[in-house]
Amino acid sequence: MKTKYFFVLIAAFVMGTQVMNAQRQEQGKRPQGHRRMTLEQMTEMQANKIIGELGLDDKTAAKFTDVYKKYMKELDDLRKKNMPKKPDMKPEDGKAPAMPTDAEVDKMMRNRFKQSRETLDIREKYYDEFRKFLSPKQVQKVYDQGQMNQGKFFKEMNRRAGMKPQGSHPMPQGPGAQKK
Repeated sequence: MKTKYFFVLIAAFVMGTQVMNAQRQEQGKRPQGHRRMTLEQMTEMQANKIIGELGLDDKTAAKFTDVYKKYMKELDDLRKKNMPKKPDMKPEDGKAPAMPTDAEVDKMMRNRFKQSRETLDIREKYYDEFRKFLSPKQVQKVYDQGQMNQGKFFKEMNRRAGMKPQGSHPMPQGPGAQKK
């Protein structure tokens, strides 16, 4: 008699998890007719948010929006141009993908440095453009907002990939680390 109840309980548990899994998958789907936002739409939203935070008048807001869109477009073009190719994660022979050689790592690092310099050049160029109608403090807020958005983007990507957020590691414990 006890085994009968045990099997009924197991069956109910299995069916419940299947229902929950199906609901979770349904929640992950987008409603019909819902599309992802384009880069232009996201840029427009970001520009409007910054305009609100800076309290710009209509004339300045129009200038800002035009320059901001060009700025974001140049940064996006640079990212796309320098986007590394993803390695094939499923080799045909069933072995794990090979580790990059020192020469490949050296090339990747040099490309990163080059991209950082190009990004800095774009930021400097647009600093001068923004300064034509914004104060230095306002331009700093624009750039800070961009850095914050980039951080949110990477956190979301890591969350979707199942990774732990950066900085969530426990504090080191040892003879040199003291608790306060």
